[in-house]
Amino acid sequence: MARILVTNSEGTPGVGQTAEMLARGGGGLDAIEAGIRLVEADTSIRSVGRGGWPNLLGEVELDAAMIDGNSFRSGAVGALKGFLHPISIARAVLERLPHEMLVGEGAARFAREIGAEMADNLIPDSERVWREWFEDKVPAEDRKSWPDVPLTALCQEAIDPEKGMDTTVFLALDSAQEIMAGVSTSGWAWKYPGRLGDSPIVGAGCYADSRFGAAACTGTGEMAIRAGTSRAIVLYMKMGLSLEAAMDEAIDDLRQLKGGLLQRITLHAIDRNGSHRVVAVNAKEQLTYWLWREGEDGPHAEPAELVDL
Repeated sequence: MARILVTNSEGTPGVGQTAEMLARGGGGLDAIEAGIRLVEADTSIRSVGRGGWPNLLGEVELDAAMIDGNSFRSGAVGALKGFLHPISIARAVLERLPHEMLVGEGAARFAREIGAEMADNLIPDSERVWREWFEDKVPAEDRKSWPDVPLTALCQEAIDPEKGMDTTVFLALDSAQEIMAGVSTSGWAWKYPGRLGDSPIVGAGCYADSRFGAAACTGTGEMAIRAGTSRAIVLYMKMGLSLEAAMDEAIDDLRQLKGGLLQRITLHAIDRNGSHRVVAVNAKEQLTYWLWREGEDGPHAEPAELVDL
């Protein structure tokens, strides 16, 4: 059972660090947290952490989660504002609270309590793009009384400037043969304030079970929430299906979704034997991901499979 790491293309700033830690025999949670922290701090990654796209009100709200595949303890934060590393705050929830998830002001209060690093996550370029959208899409009458205006119609018209609605996901099988997962995101650009995608919802955005494998999703989180996609993949493996077949079943589950937001969603999974599979569903272009396996000099990019529903 060789060590393995899978992360999506947004994981670029941190994949080398995580692979190096795993190669040295480090634990999966430590390695994943270290890698994701680098992604969260890199302003070239526009869907995670500092530099992520803001919500309709021009505020950057961050979500993150980690799960320990041995104990199924998880930690998650959602709609968190003003802190640089939601992944570390999520891990602190896992390790220091009897809860599994904190959101909004409660998450911020906890972050302050543990001394988490604060940050203004709305970088000038994100503010510029949001301001252009605001001037173009918000009626002049509403701009006068902003932000105390109805947002429902604006949410329907919102367009993600990156088109990806993405996340960073890290799945790892470490030297102790333990499987861990972590995810972090700023969510869908121009989202309704308080919107949670799949990332902080364990079982939707990520799941891990050291007996069988792990899975995580990027893209249209609403789809993963409705289908419980990450947990479903791992559960199908528990039922005796191969990784390949488990992914096929989860994709078929997504085919049953009717109505709502149905766009691109990418599924990532590993199993306890060190196998992996990444499938981009409804993708309009070729997507890549990072793969590192024990014995390799470093991570390398691979093309994701493409499947249409």
